[in-house]
Amino acid sequence: MAGDGPVLPAVGVTAVGVAALRAAETERPERLFADLFAAAFVRAAGPSDHPTVDAGRRRRGASLAAWVAVRTRFLDDLVLDACARGCRQVVILGAGLDARAFRLAWPDKIRVFEIDLPEVLEFKERVVRAEGWRASCERVTVPVDLSENWSRPLGEQGFEAGEVAWLAEGLLAYLSPEASDSLVIRATELSAPGSRLGLTLASSHRLKAWREAHPEGTGAPGDYVALWRSAGAEQAVEWLASHGWHAEVFDIAERAASYGRPLDPDAVRAGGARLVDAEHC
Repeated sequence: MAGDGPVLPAVGVTAVGVAALRAAETERPERLFADLFAAAFVRAAGPSDHPTVDAGRRRRGASLAAWVAVRTRFLDDLVLDACARGCRQVVILGAGLDARAFRLAWPDKIRVFEIDLPEVLEFKERVVRAEGWRASCERVTVPVDLSENWSRPLGEQGFEAGEVAWLAEGLLAYLSPEASDSLVIRATELSAPGSRLGLTLASSHRLKAWREAHPEGTGAPGDYVALWRSAGAEQAVEWLASHGWHAEVFDIAERAASYGRPLDPDAVRAGGARLVDAEHC
């Protein structure tokens, strides 16, 4: 199947790298989660020299692998907790090759909406059909560019404003600050009190260092940081409070330790990356 069908955009290619890291984490005896679907996405994408796929061979890749493992577990726990408390709609913004609709043990009557670029979802659907996967919830795909007004397409696919669990994993770095703000505003307008919002925010230190090293603004093929447009609000609690959300912010080292996998400080080179759990007031 590799080489057939749509060509993934640059951001979609990074999703293949994330899938590779999730597949590698699944092979670990002490894994933080199991994603038995990730490897099929990587196979479908075909051979690649993308550095994310080969991340384990590089020192920088160790911190990226840790970041992806911890953030995946963090958001798994967040969304399942929201559903255990009565939420019945989940929206994954910039879903990429996220397999939560298939791999998580959802309660009854859960609807999971996956929003991403049409070509990314087309690639994903080819793999889903070829593998014969069936979601463990009601899964709805919404092909739309998140830099545009995605509220209407979401509603047209059956979404109803109310209590919602929103996930934006590895997304905001690829949006401008203005687009990130618009995304949160739209989510807020569609959310009832008690809704949850799970975010990952990139490292501003990493972005600053990259820009200083690449004043021309271009990087090598596969350099995902070259695609970043922002690192998220430095004062995330205050930013989200201004939109009606009460937020807690966590760092990777603290969360990793809470999961029983303390990290070597020298290996945590994603310093400054953050995990956010927010509830709509």
